[in-house]
Amino acid sequence: MAQRRLTQQKTPQEKTPHLIKALSYGGINRQWIWSFPISALLLLILSLLVTGESNATALVDAGAFVRWGLPIVEVLHNFAMMATMGALIFAIGIIPRFTDSTLNVKTYRKNSTQCQKQRAEYPPFTSLLNFASALSVTWTLTAIAVLVLTYSDISGRPLTSASSYASELISYITDIDAGKEQATTVIVAATVSTLIFAVRSLLGLLITWGISLIAIVDMALGGHSSGGADHMGAVNSLGLHLLGAISWCGGLIALAYISQQISTPEAGTGTTVEQDRGTNTTLNRRAPMAIVVLRRYSAVALFGFILILLSGIINAAVRMNNISELFTTAYGNIILTKFILTMMLGVIGAAHRLYLIPAMSRGKIRPLIGIWRAIIAEIIIMGGASGLAVSLSRTAPPVPETLATDAPPVRIITWYDMPPEPSLTHWVTQWRFDWLWVFLICCAGYFYLWAYYRVKKAGGTWPIMRTVSWIAGLFALNYITSGALAIYGRVLFSAHMVEHMSLTMIVPIFLVLGAPITLLLKALEPRQDGTRGPREWILRIIHSRWSKIVTNPIFAAVNFAGSIVIVYFTPLLNFVLSYHVGHELMIIHFLMTGYIFSLVLIGIDPIPYRPAYPMRLILLIATLGYHAFVGIAMMNMETLLAASWFGNLGREWGLSAIDDQKLGGSLMWGIGELPTMLIAVAVGIQWAASDKKVAKRLDRQAERDGDADLKAYNEMLEKLNEESSTIK
Repeated sequence: MAQRRLTQQKTPQEKTPHLIKALSYGGINRQWIWSFPISALLLLILSLLVTGESNATALVDAGAFVRWGLPIVEVLHNFAMMATMGALIFAIGIIPRFTDSTLNVKTYRKNSTQCQKQRAEYPPFTSLLNFASALSVTWTLTAIAVLVLTYSDISGRPLTSASSYASELISYITDIDAGKEQATTVIVAATVSTLIFAVRSLLGLLITWGISLIAIVDMALGGHSSGGADHMGAVNSLGLHLLGAISWCGGLIALAYISQQISTPEAGTGTTVEQDRGTNTTLNRRAPMAIVVLRRYSAVALFGFILILLSGIINAAVRMNNISELFTTAYGNIILTKFILTMMLGVIGAAHRLYLIPAMSRGKIRPLIGIWRAIIAEIIIMGGASGLAVSLSRTAPPVPETLATDAPPVRIITWYDMPPEPSLTHWVTQWRFDWLWVFLICCAGYFYLWAYYRVKKAGGTWPIMRTVSWIAGLFALNYITSGALAIYGRVLFSAHMVEHMSLTMIVPIFLVLGAPITLLLKALEPRQDGTRGPREWILRIIHSRWSKIVTNPIFAAVNFAGSIVIVYFTPLLNFVLSYHVGHELMIIHFLMTGYIFSLVLIGIDPIPYRPAYPMRLILLIATLGYHAFVGIAMMNMETLLAASWFGNLGREWGLSAIDDQKLGGSLMWGIGELPTMLIAVAVGIQWAASDKKVAKRLDRQAERDGDADLKAYNEMLEKLNEESSTIK
């Protein structure tokens, strides 16, 4: 009887035949993807007509073709870019490259007639990359068109084949920041297109996706003038907004493209993490590939929705004076419409997450034609929001984005007004949020606490002090990047030095002691369907050749100490001060060099190689002496570093620029002492604990074998003694 019941059980794929039928015949078909750009173009044209932004201007006008052609091409450009990046996200971690069903498929090696058993690619994976290849070419061509039409729009010159037009276009690309940024986008798109055609490994696709993100940086930098009220806030919030768009919108386009392929019986199954009601634990279970893909995309879509919503609110607040301008200005009207569309999308997404996916998992779902039409509606609404975004970029915001004619030097150089003379109160109350780091810190805090909760729920243990250390490090990082140190670091070399030393020597200690990688590896379930989830990517990076290089003790120490000279005694200092990208890269570099150095010395997270304790102390003493040497050198310098920056701010309070630089050198020397002592103490404690563990292990072994090693050693000494006596 038991055997009979076993044979009559249905597989997950057999439980949901109506799902397969609905997806294959009544759901999303590939042609519905084009409703995205169509709806975007319709709302774009409507909004331009309503606001009058497409009307000819009295001063410079390149003609109706340029006025209308540029925003239309921008819509197509954004669609191709988002869809390309969304397809890469799916290929990297949502659908498998290979599955069990492709393990023994017979394929022919290129340029050979010999048939060999090799793993053939999963058909939806191949289809998705072919789709991405075509889209990346479209992205490249539209990026070129945007570059040319933007120059015509700015210069007021219609498109022409004259040689003078070509030479002026080249000057625009090489001399004007906007032209450089758009040319960079063309190069990025062309590079991504080439790599998608050539690369098939998951690591290569991840690198390709990382390169594509440079285009987001270019668009964020080009989307806000340095004369605005909060330049860095506007750029960072816009960049995060674009990241949310490619995750959510691009992912939905990719899902629509492969929906039929992943919904057939031949699509196979994947692994999904589900709650076991009996044991209250999470387990990996097999489920139809459509359910698995929807679960994974749902997490990506939720991330994108939250990012788009919050970053959009922040970006609008930077460019508007008050909330009433939402109703009284054309810019505000578009913002309000976009917000309504975003909330509608959020409601649809919530319905999918709360109803569709659980119902599919239980196998008790009704015909899904109506629900999948809701997804089609989601694509149409997303397209409309994308069109409004292009229209918004061509509409002047209420807050002017140009510098006033009487702007002081500090405003021209740093993008901000001079802060008040620092006092104890100001060191606490002065804040200017760097939204990029606020976002990264919130993500780091959320995922750490999520992992802590998962481990505790599963019955595991995790020291509470490691959690406290991690949270303390994040709070310190937030203050350094968004608090008074970040504000005064723009006008005081001494504050800039404290910011640098805190990033590289104080914050990393707290973060490393939090052991985030060890905690995540405990909390994350491994995937068993050929895809690389977060756990698989973490392990892949830990064991990579890059990890072996950067965590090598010598490399980590040289990088930690040498970065000071490279940044402060070369023209690189002007770059990190003068450019927004340079400033963010400086923070990343100092934080990572300090983190890796601390990880090698006192971390417990897995790395390819960790030196012996005596070697750790030698590295620590050597770097301490190097910091002291550089600090003393700065104290004795009479030449002002980054003189074009710190020497021209017009600061009327505090020390002179050269005296403030000497103060910065002394702070560098002094600040390095305490963290170094703390690391030395931590190394000593770990050394002693390691010796105790070894001693306990030897004692346990002695109890098991009757202290055989000691007896053998004593017997050897007695034998040597006897031999020595015989010789005498």
